[in-house]
Amino acid sequence: MSTTHTGGPAFPSHGSMGEVVHEGMHLRDYFAAKVMQAIRSDYKYMSELNEGAQALQRSHYDAVAFVAYKQADAMLKARDGI
Repeated sequence: MSTTHTGGPAFPSHGSMGEVVHEGMHLRDYFAAKVMQAIRSDYKYMSELNEGAQALQRSHYDAVAFVAYKQADAMLKARDGI
């Protein structure tokens, strides 16, 4: 069974006893959202991504999400010094 490294909470909050309360999205989701924003703003990359998605018979949305999470995973890996 494989587990996805999420990076922990993106915006952790602390309880009254100083403990970390895991609320909100994971850091992986936060990174992916930022990557998606960058992908969507690059017309040339979007065009290439659409061509790749069509070749794989995938939707444009699936392709953007896939690339965003692959980049987020790479960011977490680099952050951990792996």
